[in-house]
Amino acid sequence: MALAVFFGWQGMWIEKLTDGVLALDTPIGPRYVQPSFMQRLHLMWTFRNFCSLSPLVLRPVERRLIDRLWSENRFVSLSGERAQERPVIGRIERRQPVEAGVLPSREALVRQPNSGASRPTVAEPSREASSA
Repeated sequence: MALAVFFGWQGMWIEKLTDGVLALDTPIGPRYVQPSFMQRLHLMWTFRNFCSLSPLVLRPVERRLIDRLWSENRFVSLSGERAQERPVIGRIERRQPVEAGVLPSREALVRQPNSGASRPTVAEPSREASSA
């Protein structure tokens, strides 16, 4: 039984090495790229313990590899009868960047208690002595 599991895993490993593709998440859905043999070998090591990874956790060398695959336009179609036969080495998550919101000013607006005008004034920064 253990040998069957081992050979089953080894068969999948060889299929990924010979014909594997890399899935890239895009806003319109996953796209698949066909890496070269050496790129597949490198990617199989990268994804040895994971099915998908965020670009944030990749090393700079791996990020450059992904960018190179993207820019070389080596996309393949996984539609039709061969779609289920192509093993996926791993998936790169492409999430939308988080938009940075504008934070309110740190200076608090206060009202003068004795003034008749209702316009707010900016509070003076505290003048505490700093200890060295």
